[in-house]
Amino acid sequence: MQTTSPGYLTRQASIAVAGVDDLVIRALLDNNQFHDPLDEALNLGISSASWPLFGLLWPSGLRMAERMALRPVTGERILEIGCGLALSSLVAHRRGAQVTASDCHPLTHAFLDENTRLNGLPPITYRHGLWGTAKLRDDGLPMLPSSKETSISGEFDLIVGSDILYERDDAGALAHFIQTHAAPIAEVWVVDPNRGNRAAFHKHMALAGFAMSEQVLDLSASLDAPAYRGRMLTYSRN
Repeated sequence: MQTTSPGYLTRQASIAVAGVDDLVIRALLDNNQFHDPLDEALNLGISSASWPLFGLLWPSGLRMAERMALRPVTGERILEIGCGLALSSLVAHRRGAQVTASDCHPLTHAFLDENTRLNGLPPITYRHGLWGTAKLRDDGLPMLPSSKETSISGEFDLIVGSDILYERDDAGALAHFIQTHAAPIAEVWVVDPNRGNRAAFHKHMALAGFAMSEQVLDLSASLDAPAYRGRMLTYSRN
């Protein structure tokens, strides 16, 4: 456990990803951490309850990193959206892939830089990525969707995201965001821990020209990890 200035606790652990060497990851100590004195996160629509979620390791992120470890390294451009601690981006980066990590949390970039340093890697390209809007913050004030980070630009051959279907999205904001940044011929990977919002996402991705296939990712509990239930969703557009 480490005290991080200013205001929150972290931990550092060696994380095993099947198919590649272990990664050293600095994460928040737990989901009780919170520090947003300048309302930077709140102004981006990130409440105090959801503030620590970026800085925790999630089972879906590990499933995505395991698949990324099997991806042949080519000249394709890869974008991870809602990256959090960016485990998949770190795996791809260490293997020599051309990857960009993105998130909307104001501390994601700093954690990513520290985790690349801990693993002896050069910095990963990072971009601000926020889909959807909110008219009001939790305290009733208007949201200010701005960031100090450079926003995503260009098109990508592979877009990946783990546990990003965490809320209803009847308007298709996430699918539109993906369509904006996907190359004409592209693949999209989404790991979903059965949150119940897949149907609407499937519909909007189909409207964007993507065909979908899915793989069940149900894993039994082991000494090292709890049981996992979810789906690997693969969308392709040719």
